[in-house]
Amino acid sequence: MDYDKIEREVVIAASVDRVWAVLTAPEHWLGEGDPAGFDLREGARIVLQAPGHGSYPMHIERVEPKRYLAFRWANRFPPAQPREGNSTLVEYTLTPEAAGAKTRLRVVESGFATLAVPADERRRAAEDNTGAWEGVLDHVRKATEQP
Repeated sequence: MDYDKIEREVVIAASVDRVWAVLTAPEHWLGEGDPAGFDLREGARIVLQAPGHGSYPMHIERVEPKRYLAFRWANRFPPAQPREGNSTLVEYTLTPEAAGAKTRLRVVESGFATLAVPADERRRAAEDNTGAWEGVLDHVRKATEQP
């Protein structure tokens, strides 16, 4: 296993418009956090509140509506702000398929090798997040494909 990067994808039976709407909804980003003032734009700071796990500040790096979304987070260092040495980069890419009737949603999380923690903790972080991303993609797929 590559302990610097996670790559996962799913094909969803819905248009890019629908997948983007679900992926960028506040409830996908905030967990138990307050949606007041939620603004998913480049440079924005968003905080995921995960009961029992803490708060995870995220910095939105790039937004290309209905195509690409990237953010940086310090998920091994809650509640620290993401910065060099404590964060990874998460990138979502949406690609239409089947004449627009389906969408390939891909997530790549990279930068585990640069985390300022021992090698075994970097490996554990990559392994933990691999399973977590499979769950996130499955959640987006189910939420998107519901009528």
